[in-house]
Amino acid sequence: MNAQALPCDPQEIGSLFLFEKLSPEQLGRLCAEGRTERFEPGPVYTEGEPATCFYVMIEGTVVLYRRVGGDDVEVSRTSQRGVYAGAMQAYLGERVPQTYVNSMRVTEPTRFFVLPAQSFADIMRDWFPMAAHLLEGLFFGAKNTQLAIGQRERLLALGSLSAGLTHELNNPAAAAVRATAALRERVGKMRHKLAHIAQGPYSREQLAGLIEIQERTAERVAKATALSPLEASDREDELADWLEDHGFPEGWRVAPVFVQAGLDTDWLEQVAAAVAADILPGAIGWLNYTVETELLMDEIDDSTTRISHLVDAAKQYAQLDRAPHRDVDVHELLDSTLLMLSGKIGPRVRVVKEYDRSLPAVPAYPAELNQVWTNLIDNAVSAIGGTGGEGVLTVRTARSGDRLLVEFQDTGPGVPEEIRGRIFDPFFTTKPVGEGTGLGLDISWRIVVDKHHGSLTVESVPGDTRFQVLLPLTAPAAGAEDDTESEGT
Repeated sequence: MNAQALPCDPQEIGSLFLFEKLSPEQLGRLCAEGRTERFEPGPVYTEGEPATCFYVMIEGTVVLYRRVGGDDVEVSRTSQRGVYAGAMQAYLGERVPQTYVNSMRVTEPTRFFVLPAQSFADIMRDWFPMAAHLLEGLFFGAKNTQLAIGQRERLLALGSLSAGLTHELNNPAAAAVRATAALRERVGKMRHKLAHIAQGPYSREQLAGLIEIQERTAERVAKATALSPLEASDREDELADWLEDHGFPEGWRVAPVFVQAGLDTDWLEQVAAAVAADILPGAIGWLNYTVETELLMDEIDDSTTRISHLVDAAKQYAQLDRAPHRDVDVHELLDSTLLMLSGKIGPRVRVVKEYDRSLPAVPAYPAELNQVWTNLIDNAVSAIGGTGGEGVLTVRTARSGDRLLVEFQDTGPGVPEEIRGRIFDPFFTTKPVGEGTGLGLDISWRIVVDKHHGSLTVESVPGDTRFQVLLPLTAPAAGAEDDTESEGT
């Protein structure tokens, strides 16, 4: 910082719009406690440094920057006399971290009236006690309001996720219940059939052969592969004809079960060769119950595995029992979020995953990234719903230089150009009253930019809207979210 101290002229200071209503005594105090400085082109202060001074420009040009990822992004450039920046919350004292929330530089020789932060705080409390109280109320009231509505946003997301998870859990749970009831019935019939066989004219060797066939049948069921509808239909006809030819009544009823289990006429021939013709129908009936019980147990296994997978996905989404900041595979986070939101997405939105699985894990706060994915997916699904409810959501990952790109592309109507610059503003929403808080994208922006040092941008034309999240592959040490407020430029 190259600054030159200059005499402070109360009359010149009083010509600035910020001080034009002050008395000569007050202007005298400003000059006594502050100073006039001339800065050559270059930096004046840097974001994150202790906020020690309040700056009011007398003449020149100032540029304000914010750090986004590894880049300095210009947020304001002005030559307007009297604009101010710096330690603007000094009157709040230690209740708020007193650091510069942006960086300032000048592009030409520029003069400032510079007031130390403590003097600025004392003058605010001495001269404008009511205004200071009002500003404090506005500052903390806005933060409390944003916190409360942020919690509401998370509750809305949780409600949506809970509904989706309940829907997803209901299907396998209901299937398991149905299969268990059917299994109980089949086992009962198998016991009855076994008692009937035990009373029949079966020799020890025949019973041993039946049991051996039963074991081989169960093994074959476990290895069964799915057939095409046409192949399955042809095989059912073959089995039904074979059963009818060998005296098994209503073979068409059991043929579909045998086909599902991967059995064919060759297997039936093996059974016929192992038992006498007079007991073949009873043996096939008994084996039918064996096949049904195996298939029902497979169905129960599939259903309970699905439930377990959903619970694991819920834990992955919520990041239970995980470190809050760690290296994560974004694909695991994306998959768990998509699964949790599958009920909300519904069958009319086709999800396409274009993942670059070679991407490395990135240091991140996974639970908060899941909140970002939730907000962006929810917005995309809502946008597609506005065009009749059918469309495509593409989730894409790729490397972009030294960053990892996560892109959400939807085929909705797009974001109108006139509001595109406002969608990340707090409380701005295009959803009907009661359906959105206007904080989803604001929260997402803060999580990505402030907490992960990344960037969140949008590109949109009708039928092609893309929200792009860029995360550093090697992020700097994570810090707390900034308490950022707008400067007076």
